[in-house]
Amino acid sequence: MERREFVKSAMAVGAGAGLGMEAQATAQASVGAGGGNPTSQNRDAGHPEYYQLRTYTLRTGPQTALCQGYFERALIPALNRLSMGPVGAFKLDVGPETPTYYVLIPSMDVEALVGLDARLGADAEYVKAAGGFRDAPANAPAFVRSERTLLGAFAGWPKLAAPKAVDGELPKRILQLRTYESASQTAHVRKMQMFNEAEIAIFTRVGLAPVFFGDTLVGTRMPSLTYMLTFASLAELTERWAAFSADAAWKELSHRPGNADAEIVNNISNLYLSPLDCSQV
Repeated sequence: MERREFVKSAMAVGAGAGLGMEAQATAQASVGAGGGNPTSQNRDAGHPEYYQLRTYTLRTGPQTALCQGYFERALIPALNRLSMGPVGAFKLDVGPETPTYYVLIPSMDVEALVGLDARLGADAEYVKAAGGFRDAPANAPAFVRSERTLLGAFAGWPKLAAPKAVDGELPKRILQLRTYESASQTAHVRKMQMFNEAEIAIFTRVGLAPVFFGDTLVGTRMPSLTYMLTFASLAELTERWAAFSADAAWKELSHRPGNADAEIVNNISNLYLSPLDCSQV
């Protein structure tokens, strides 16, 4: 009963991220079909999905290879068998703690993400492939620390948008993972409104390419939202952000009363990631 009540609460909070953007959600749903991966197809185009974002803080040495092998041979194949995907797997290039790996897991079913470890543990193929990582001994752990965050997609970008493969391979890219923390729930909701009502549209118009936007339902830093952008290079990243900062619609939006960062955002985390070879995003 406790788990069911939690899931209901999580879904209710996630629904709050929409804030009246049904039309834009429908328009963006086709973008989120993403990447040609079969697990990203045939989703309910009108309903925002959910994400589990896993963080693995590591020590330089055997842990990095062990993690990558676990993602490639055990975790991602098992998630795809559960119709979860495309799955992102990334390493932190610029940020406070390196080496750190991230795994982004999408699903239309929030309860499936809440109970994911139990479902994986019931998969004999996964258990076999995860040997050495899943049962790593205390004197040779697979990671220093593992954390999970549960997010609900914004109505303004309801589905993960994976880059499209060219000749069967995903293009070279870097990813930017940004988290905005707010000092109050009211401020947090206002920042989500800005994204859903106008800011996401400005992003796409100036060439910023979102992967996902998520409202933190369960995590360590709340209230907060997290989003990911993808770029072909650092030069493109710099160029696109400069275009955004100079955009007249953004200047007008950000100068409206109550919309200034100083009023609604009290901390921004900005990380630069690159995809691991096994990443589907």
